[in-house]
Amino acid sequence: MKINNFIKNHLEESIKVKKQVVEKNLKEIVMAAEAMIETYWRHGGTVYLFGNGGSSCDAQHFAEELTSAFKNINRWSLPAHALSDNGAVITAIANDFGFDYVFARQLEGVAKPGDLVIAISTSGNSTNIIKAVEVARKRGIKTIGLLGKGGGWLVKMVDIPIVVPSNSTAHIQESHMAIAHAICGLVEEIFFDDKNA
Repeated sequence: MKINNFIKNHLEESIKVKKQVVEKNLKEIVMAAEAMIETYWRHGGTVYLFGNGGSSCDAQHFAEELTSAFKNINRWSLPAHALSDNGAVITAIANDFGFDYVFARQLEGVAKPGDLVIAISTSGNSTNIIKAVEVARKRGIKTIGLLGKGGGWLVKMVDIPIVVPSNSTAHIQESHMAIAHAICGLVEEIFFDDKNA
């Protein structure tokens, strides 16, 4: 396969998946945005995000857009934390309790009703993600799943499942970040303008 064709095919497939996201997931994406607005507006809560590998990077990226800024650099910060960004905490929990608990253990210490949990998993079957969602459910904390490949076990566990209609890990992750950017943009649009930033 020629290099040009490979790149072209990858990008065209990514575009195709994102179009399917618009067709099949718009309702759930709107619900997720509304849940985040409610968390910040009504509860003064915090958003907690987590995932493994590339999804860990997506969680950090999503949290950064909320904490720093998406487009409006004149606004104040919104509380959001990626649970994969502290190596000391991750390795301590993995060593003492096992890797399955690296996110659940953190949520046990900080999450409360009124917060929002965003679990990111391309398969929907990662045990450490599932155990963290179980903690959130026990505490009455609303959960969102950014998922793919049919949603796995998490599709029935989270309050708002957003299942990207693809089996390609790369295209699922690309779509997850497009969804995250759309939500961040909407949150900024609703919460902030030049007068109240």
